[in-house]
Amino acid sequence: MMPGYCPSEAPPGERSIFEALSSSTETDGWVVLHSLAIASHVRQVEGEADFVIVVPGKGVVVIEVKSHLSVERLFDGRWKLGSQAPTGRGPFQQSREAMHSIRNFLVRSKVDLRSTPVLSAVWFTHVRARQMLPRDPEWNSWQLLDSEDLRKGAADAVERVLAGGLDHLRGRLSTFKTDDVGPNETESAQITKLLRPRFEMAQVQSDVRRARKVQLATLIDEQFDALDSMEENRAVLFTGPAGSGKTLLATEAARRESAKGGLGLLVCFNRLLAQHLESEAGAIPALRVTSFHRELLRIADLDAPLNPAASFWSEELPELAIEKLLKDDTRPQYEYLILDESQDLARPEYLDVLDLLVRGGLKEGRCLFFGDFISQSLFDAEDGRPELRRRVPGLVGFALGANCRNTPRIGTIVNTFSRLEPGYRRFRRPDDGINPQFHTYGRGEDQVDQLVLAISELRDDGFELDEIVILSPVRASSALKASKDARLSSVLTSIDTAATPNRGHLRYGTIQSFKGLEAPAVVLTDLETTGASYFDALLYVGLTRATDRLVALIEKNTLRLAMRRHDVRN
Repeated sequence: MMPGYCPSEAPPGERSIFEALSSSTETDGWVVLHSLAIASHVRQVEGEADFVIVVPGKGVVVIEVKSHLSVERLFDGRWKLGSQAPTGRGPFQQSREAMHSIRNFLVRSKVDLRSTPVLSAVWFTHVRARQMLPRDPEWNSWQLLDSEDLRKGAADAVERVLAGGLDHLRGRLSTFKTDDVGPNETESAQITKLLRPRFEMAQVQSDVRRARKVQLATLIDEQFDALDSMEENRAVLFTGPAGSGKTLLATEAARRESAKGGLGLLVCFNRLLAQHLESEAGAIPALRVTSFHRELLRIADLDAPLNPAASFWSEELPELAIEKLLKDDTRPQYEYLILDESQDLARPEYLDVLDLLVRGGLKEGRCLFFGDFISQSLFDAEDGRPELRRRVPGLVGFALGANCRNTPRIGTIVNTFSRLEPGYRRFRRPDDGINPQFHTYGRGEDQVDQLVLAISELRDDGFELDEIVILSPVRASSALKASKDARLSSVLTSIDTAATPNRGHLRYGTIQSFKGLEAPAVVLTDLETTGASYFDALLYVGLTRATDRLVALIEKNTLRLAMRRHDVRN
């Protein structure tokens, strides 16, 4: 019986037939489908068959059940069943239409029914219809079952329908094959699988990650406390490690400040993060969302020069912007300033510009700063917190410690490899039981094969190409640049040209350019310490980009050194 129970709300006649067939010892090997929905019905938008009975070696019977205590056909040909309103569509027509709908579906599904009778019948479970109903051209006598059939034996009644139907087909269809009447066991299983396939639905990995993304877009108690601190103080510095929700808080802060009125500025250091912020907060009224240097170019009325020296961004452009601001005293000031990636912007030359942008300056203006000053300063910036406190009197600090981005196992690896003090206090994500993977290579060895294998394994685990990002601390000499794999090359897209994922494309770029962003799966390559003072920061930023799966290709000695530092600290 499929399903293996009969719902209590089913009509009494259907419950009686269900019980009679399921308890009979003569139905072994049969398949009885109860209440089979028919999406593609020959007459209606959709329909239903009360019972479909598949009997190996004898045929298929579609049964319409009528539980009414009285059955009448009126003088105008309409049927009157119990207290229901008269209808011109009688039970035999209903059964016949359901049968043809099912048969058509099976034929379209490539089931060979040339030797399998597919029949229809009506079962009046509460009246002696075989005695009371007169002979009628609308039905054959073998298509009629009644209350006495339930009492004497339901299986015998079905067998009678099958025998009568087989004789009927043999006498009228020259194409009907009379030998080896089906369905056989294989065909029975095929019919059953098609009519009521077994399946299990579960969220695919991409759906799980999308649901997780929606969940993580909501605030936790710690973040609500942070927003309360923002409401109670003019200037607040929110600090926390990667993944603690600083960018989400910055966006929410912008929404709240915008509701108070006035023009606002939400600015960050990283160009790609600015694009992400613009997609998240760009529709907030009277809010300008941009990167710091793009804002300076706008103020200075300049286009970015081709291949400028680093000093252009750190010295010349800020000076030009300040000159413009001092000359143009009619330029409107922002009512509030929100600074993400504050660790990269808390430099005297940058703060000089910001001081002129916000009404009241940094000393008296509404200023909200978000940053990770311990581990994410990649651009040779010193700890800017003392300078911020000097420029912004009364600056209140609020420390974030919950990891909202990474799985606990990724976050634990970050705590292990990086110098996080005190580290993550807790993890919002549940443990998925999957450890980050570290694959080692020797200095100068080719990483391409390991890279291709890592991507293939992620694809096997259900990650789409657009959910995977390959990051390296180097640009021109990365392992990806050395790859000659044609299939890999055909799907690559630089994150510099595609900040948001495009379906079917695999993004790649530097760890530096992806700072502040995240992806479901991250593959890090070329992790090889060269003595650079900021390698630890690069490693930390790279490890914290992955929300669900992390794979790292790391040089043997670099891994050994990272583990030794961890052992010494502990």
